[in-house]
Amino acid sequence: MSSIENTAPLKSASLFTLFSPKLLPATLMLGGGVTLYAVESYITATIAPSIVRDIGGLELFSWMTTLFVAAGVLGSITVATRPKGMGLRTVYITAALVFGGGSLACAIAPTMPVLLVGRAVQGYGAGMLSGLAYAFIRFAYPEPLWRRASTLYAAIWGVATVLGPTLGGLFAAGGAWREAFIVLVPLAVLMALSARWLLPNVADDRIDTRTPLVQIVLLLTAVLFVSIAGTIEHGSYKIALIAISIALVVAMVVIERKDGIRLFPHGTVMLANPLSRLYLTMFTLMLVLTSDIYIPYFLQTLHGVTPLVSGYLVALVALGWTIGAFFSASFSGRQAAIAIITGCILETAATASLVPLLATTTSSADLLHFAPAVIAMFLMGFGVGLGWAHLITRIISIARKTEQDKASAAISMVQSLGGAFGAALTGVIVNSAGLTHPGGIAGGISAATWLYALMAVPGVVAIILSFTIRPASA
Repeated sequence: MSSIENTAPLKSASLFTLFSPKLLPATLMLGGGVTLYAVESYITATIAPSIVRDIGGLELFSWMTTLFVAAGVLGSITVATRPKGMGLRTVYITAALVFGGGSLACAIAPTMPVLLVGRAVQGYGAGMLSGLAYAFIRFAYPEPLWRRASTLYAAIWGVATVLGPTLGGLFAAGGAWREAFIVLVPLAVLMALSARWLLPNVADDRIDTRTPLVQIVLLLTAVLFVSIAGTIEHGSYKIALIAISIALVVAMVVIERKDGIRLFPHGTVMLANPLSRLYLTMFTLMLVLTSDIYIPYFLQTLHGVTPLVSGYLVALVALGWTIGAFFSASFSGRQAAIAIITGCILETAATASLVPLLATTTSSADLLHFAPAVIAMFLMGFGVGLGWAHLITRIISIARKTEQDKASAAISMVQSLGGAFGAALTGVIVNSAGLTHPGGIAGGISAATWLYALMAVPGVVAIILSFTIRPASA
């Protein structure tokens, strides 16, 4: 199958065009890769307690997520740094088999160290699959559909935050955590076998295929440190690890600016370059959004919401992301630019509004006073979904043709970095603000106040950056 030619009539095509008979195979393959990465990120978090009860290894508990995230970033990088002449379809086949192999290792793991190896392998394959979805957009779809495809992938991440824990809960409830991994093996094999016929075979159009080893090591180490920081309780250790991570990222940027062998597309580390501002906007949006991880705790502690209902309420963030993505799917040109700006404003305003709305002891039974907090949760996700796909499309559109793979891989990298740094930062804020000491109602109110006040600050940065993003031609 060759790449699909652009056709003028598709300019007005809807999102459902991606599921037309001609495009459905590519949509299933690429969307499936993103789904595996997104859903698996949340499934394992849900079944982790069952795993520990069965094979032990509580002291290594946090590494199940840490290794998956770090390996996922490396997998995304591999899409851009693969050997010269290796086509994207071959990378997809390799990624699916690696993911399947990692899933099998997790399923049969007799001890926690073995399972961690499987998680790292699984994360590496999943990272490649996710990065490939963006790398394949320009080959699998006509240009007028790039935005629609980006919208679909953005919506998948929103749905995954609900679907993942739900599926994980089903497996955990029956004590079938091994089955949660084993069911992925035949699916991965099927994807690998189908790729040869369902994905286009495209030439490798990269010019520079040298591997920026120093930058990769610095970035991965930063991801590992900040991921660990998000899982430990000691506040001073958290701060130290985050500080080291930031220093490593700064060092990577300095080398990236001076070295001829680059990890990111040309100009990404120069703020004057539009690519830099696009990636920074994505990073700050993800950073702010991760503050939602403490919403269930605040709902239960401060508002008397049951664990089950709090889970459904925080899912409104994911629902908002998905609805926002679909709502703006048809926007282009100036409309898309306005959607990015509006999305940044909505996410920031909704996050800041949680200070007076969530940092209280208003009973959830008092719907008149509690409903605004629920609306704010929805708008947090809606704001991100409103502009996310347009940021992706803009990046792919303006990156140099010979650096398209780097630009696509960087999308997944930046998304993972934003989530990792956000999770660690929120942990530092709430623990420093009294979540555990003094704890209880007073600690919860203090933690919620400081968390959503401070996490709105990166949102202000996103707003400023969004105003510098020029609209693409319709």
